[in-house]
Amino acid sequence: MSGINRRTMLTVLGTAPVAAAVSFTPGTVQAYVAARAQAAQPYQRRFFTDREDATIRALADMIIPRDGRSGSATDSGAHEFIDYIVAEQPDRQTPMRGGLVWLDSECRRRFDKAFLECADAERRQVLDDIAYPAKARPEMSHGVRFFTSLRDLVAAGFWSSRMGVDDLGYTGNRPTVWEGPPREVLEKLGLA
Repeated sequence: MSGINRRTMLTVLGTAPVAAAVSFTPGTVQAYVAARAQAAQPYQRRFFTDREDATIRALADMIIPRDGRSGSATDSGAHEFIDYIVAEQPDRQTPMRGGLVWLDSECRRRFDKAFLECADAERRQVLDDIAYPAKARPEMSHGVRFFTSLRDLVAAGFWSSRMGVDDLGYTGNRPTVWEGPPREVLEKLGLA
């Protein structure tokens, strides 16, 4: 994940392709957003253990870190969104848990410690090997699948949050006033 900043990565991902690439059952995202909007209580985790949740949080904030424009993925609640989606979709549960186990195993193989105990540079070294599917070595395929799925979930969680919508600058469906083409365009066309 070195050599690429948040804005570049997000531009490459795009919001529509991310939403299309993440397979949710109809209404799952809307159900989550509606439930969270109406909730008076803090989110209660449904699937991940404490350690798994801490790893998801760390990974999410590496994917979408806090910057001068908005908060990080966990600031937006993306980790809660991921927990909700994985709890709702049993087909995601084994691959997600398996990916977390793979990540810890890979870190132990390389650095003799689990992902959360690794230094930031060590974490990034492992993620650099799985974050770019076209460049990944074949023996990293399990990690690549896990990270690709997680990255899609983080992006979907971030951009379905109020913070993510604000980050995009989306103002909603509002009437606009069109004042015609700019004067320089009219002059260029000989219509000024």
